[in-house]
Order: sequence, then C-alpha cells, then structure tokens
Amino acid sequence: MTITIRNLTKVYRGNAAALRDVDLTITEGMTGLLGTNGAGKTTLIRILTGTMHPTSGTVHVCGYDMATAAGRSAVKRLLGYLPQELALYPDLTGRELLDYVALLKGIDDKRTRRSQIDALLARVGLEAVGTQRISRYSGGMKRRLGIAQSLLGDPKIIIVDEPTAGLDPEERIRFRTLLGQLGGDRIVVLSTHILDDVAHSCPMAAVLTEGSLVYHGTTAGLVGMAEGQTHLLRASAQPDGDFTVVNVTSTADGMEYRIVGPVPPPESRPVAPTLDDGYVAVLRAARTSTL
Repeated sequence: MTITIRNLTKVYRGNAAALRDVDLTITEGMTGLLGTNGAGKTTLIRILTGTMHPTSGTVHVCGYDMATAAGRSAVKRLLGYLPQELALYPDLTGRELLDYVALLKGIDDKRTRRSQIDALLARVGLEAVGTQRISRYSGGMKRRLGIAQSLLGDPKIIIVDEPTAGLDPEERIRFRTLLGQLGGDRIVVLSTHILDDVAHSCPMAAVLTEGSLVYHGTTAGLVGMAEGQTHLLRASAQPDGDFTVVNVTSTADGMEYRIVGPVPPPESRPVAPTLDDGYVAVLRAARTSTL
C-alpha cells in the first residue's frame, strides 16, 4: 500500500499558494507530517481525504486516482479519518455515535456493528462509559472516541489531524500509545506541530514549510540534520549570532541556551541533537535556500 503524491500544488484565491510542487511517497507504518500552523498540512490532508481538489499535480492512494470520482469513492472505503475538529453529537452516547458512523460506512449487519463497537470501545478505554452521553466526556475521551470511529470497518489508511492539541500530558501519553498500536500493515499519517508526538510514535517524518516539502525520511534522519550544529551556551543575556535558540534553561550559574546553527560561539559546547534540533536545522536550511 502506497500514497504517491507528485507535483502537487494548491493555490487559493488571491494567488496564495498553500502547497508548492510537493513530491511525497508514504508507505505502511506511521509517518509524522510536521509543520507550523499555515505550513500546508491541513490542505494536504484535505486533498488526501478527497474533500479538496488540488490546483495541479496528482495523488494516487493504493493505486486509485484521487482526480476521479471513482477513485475518491474507492479511497473513502479504505480510509479512517480523525479531523482536528470532529463534529460530535453531544446528546448521543458514545455507543450510539459509533453505531451511527458504522451505518454511514455501510456496516449494515447489526451483529457485526455491535461486535466492532464493543471491541473498539475496549481498545480506546471507553467501554465503561460507552452508554454515557458524549456531553459528559472529557476532551481526551472525545479524542479517543474519534479514533474509535475512524477505525470502524478496519480501514487500511488512517489520517489524524492534530490529535493531541489541547490534551493534558496524561491524555497525550495515552493517545500516543494508542496511535502507536495502529501501524503495522496500515498507512497512518499523523499531522501535528507537536514534535514530541512524532518522536514517540513515528519512524518516518515529512516536514512542510510555507507549502513546500523540505524533508522526508526517517525520524532518526531528521534528528541527524542537526548533528554538529547543536550546542549549549551559557550567557547572561540573549546571545546574537548565526544560530537559532531552541530553548533556554535557568541554572544556578545563569541562563543556558540551546542553539542550532553552523557557526556556534567559541565558548559553547556541542551536545547530541534531538528531534527539535533537527527540525530547526531543516527549517533554517530551507529559509537559507530561498534567500
């Protein structure tokens, strides 16, 4: 199973380009789609799910051409989708919502629906509250219910958009663990601006900035993009130079700055990079190439 994207461009009214000539191939397993707000992630997801048409370029999902109505229809039967803002019906119970979505997905046999719903409620840890109204669910419970609805019908492709935004740390960990169990023989695309989610869940990563794809490869390879460029610098004030400050830590001896850049100050010391550092290094390189 493969998603193949070639020369994909999306231009909105006013000549605003959301995607610029994107080439990307996504295979089985979990791929993290990274980028700041406005980078083009949501536009790409909408095209992949068939809810938006590109200006130019091609998208083939498991061999189906998304430019055709027949292709989009076939892909929808393979697809489980959790959008950033999932419209839930607060007066329904969790079980009733899943039953309704299952009917929409063409699961007509009542016994089959019940069996799938029971299994999914257990899988996402909601079996004890399946008969409660959704209006009583916490934000994390609603996100887990969203994952459950996306898994109805055993889809071969799962796309989730900013699934942990707004969740507390415990729910984020629970959700990441759940997502990590979904890979295997499926294609799972996790779109997020939270690097920690990708670091813990995704062996592959793609980075978008200003509509352009600036990295696609292993997550470990993304970390490696900052090899030799990551340093710690102790200073009494914000340092200046050809580098980016990734974070700042207050210590007993003053402020310690974690910086990424090709020309570190001589008084800094090198450290092993993290995914945050690799992401910053890629964005720096992208900005430099467009100057």
